[in-house]
Amino acid sequence: MALKPETRAKLMKVSTATLCTALFKRGLRNQFIQDVRPLNAKLPNMVGEAFTVRYIPAREDLNPITVFQDPNHPQRAAVEQCPPGAVLVFDSRKNARAASAGSILVTRLKVRGVAGVVTDGGFRDSPEMAEMDFPVYHQRPSAPTNLTLHQALDINVPIGCGDAPVFPGDVIVGDREGVVVLPAHLADELAGEATEMTAFEDFVQEQVEGGRSIIGLYPATHPQTQDDFAAWRKSKGR
Repeated sequence: MALKPETRAKLMKVSTATLCTALFKRGLRNQFIQDVRPLNAKLPNMVGEAFTVRYIPAREDLNPITVFQDPNHPQRAAVEQCPPGAVLVFDSRKNARAASAGSILVTRLKVRGVAGVVTDGGFRDSPEMAEMDFPVYHQRPSAPTNLTLHQALDINVPIGCGDAPVFPGDVIVGDREGVVVLPAHLADELAGEATEMTAFEDFVQEQVEGGRSIIGLYPATHPQTQDDFAAWRKSKGR
């Protein structure tokens, strides 16, 4: 099921925190990718369907630098096959001692129209990536080539990334806080619910800044809160 343009637009305007709460209401507790952060926190949200790469621990006799001469090398193939609008997600086993990729491959993804890239390991050339107008998320910088520790084995298969399960086609959302994985079949309803939650949270934030107590306001257990929220929405056109 392809990501709808209206769903993408909604997800561009909501936070990963709000989405995590919406997921928790459905019993999903482990969809936030752990220990991953944006290199450039000034960018808008990253939204796209997952296209995955799976690394395993490198076996040295099968993973010399000459493997890159193979045009079908999984890492290289993923960079060329990841669809425009998708997010490339690396399963680097939470191991940032060797890079998942570098700036040349990430630039290629950007030029091809990919929506962003995520690893639970590290990227090399991270200072250059931090200046790019392109969403890049990783654990921490890492200079050694991926070949020293990682062996690319599969593309577009189910993976784990930062302890979160990622299936091809799941919807990946990144903001300045981190990255969350939305199961594909829930993306539309999560986007709608998170949009409504965001409106209410913006109302609450404004009320709290004005000195109002959170009791009866957040959560909205007092009837007056809903009346005030409805009036606020009307005044804000939301």
